[in-house]
Amino acid sequence: MRDYENSFMWLADGMISSLCFNASDPSSVGLSMYLDRPTLKCYMCDTGLLVTHALMDRDGADNSFYRDILLDRLGVNEGMFMENIVAQMLQASGNRLFYYYRSDAGNAENNMEVDFLIRANRKICPIEVKSSSSDSVSSLKKFHRRFPNTGQQIILYTGDVKTADGILYLPAYMAPFL
Repeated sequence: MRDYENSFMWLADGMISSLCFNASDPSSVGLSMYLDRPTLKCYMCDTGLLVTHALMDRDGADNSFYRDILLDRLGVNEGMFMENIVAQMLQASGNRLFYYYRSDAGNAENNMEVDFLIRANRKICPIEVKSSSSDSVSSLKKFHRRFPNTGQQIILYTGDVKTADGILYLPAYMAPFL
């Protein structure tokens, strides 16, 4: 980060990318107070450009390529695209982008990554983004055990609205309304 901080800030100021910082203490009053500046995620502000750039060396990048995307036959990890879309929507609706990441080689229970953190109803709410029907919520459960006073746990995914085990599942297109 020491070498590239100015470059990251230039990309963010130019609205080419969005920076999402790791908040080391999501139970605190302000996420900005506990930024782990060297640990960040960088999202592109235009997901269409991201898809085109990431897959431009793919053979047959013509109309069939875009049809495969729409029909869910792409055969790549679509999680990064879905997470980028959600980042765009959250930022466009006025949220600063934060996430939570912790790694502990000595205790796997402490390993977790929550894709986004937002403030809602005076509480920090953890958000996971799923590009498939995966039911894995281990990071959210670990996060809730570690920070029990945080707000509603949310999963943004491709399915319908539902609640299960205290977790609110929402279609990804509802991200701007959080």
